[in-house]
Amino acid sequence: MSRSDILDLLNEHHVLPTPQRMEVAEVLLSRPQHLSAEQILERLKAAGSRVSKATVYNTLNLFGERGIVKEVVIDPVRKFYDSTTHAHHHFYNIDTGELADIPDDAVIFNQLPPLPEGTLEASVEVLIKVRNAR
Repeated sequence: MSRSDILDLLNEHHVLPTPQRMEVAEVLLSRPQHLSAEQILERLKAAGSRVSKATVYNTLNLFGERGIVKEVVIDPVRKFYDSTTHAHHHFYNIDTGELADIPDDAVIFNQLPPLPEGTLEASVEVLIKVRNAR
């Protein structure tokens, strides 16, 4: 995604494109990928950025709230930010810490359980945790 595309995306989602937000967006939205806040911070620092850890977290939270990125919560201490925002499935490798998309047509549901009374289905997303074969 180009810098111009990122500016358009931020504006479409009513996010002020500050220099720090642009830096975070350029790392995360450059291609379809899954990155943790720490990975984004590492890439920014490697590129010479002076963006603080708090700014990265605040920016990612804002992007998640506004639908610019999708938050994928692995467990209470692991969260990834996904540049692909539509509902989709993932593999999470416990050994490597990598999160990968599963093709949409690779997971097939024959039937879902009845929904709790008074609710509607919002999305169905599968997270399959795997380990390296030993």
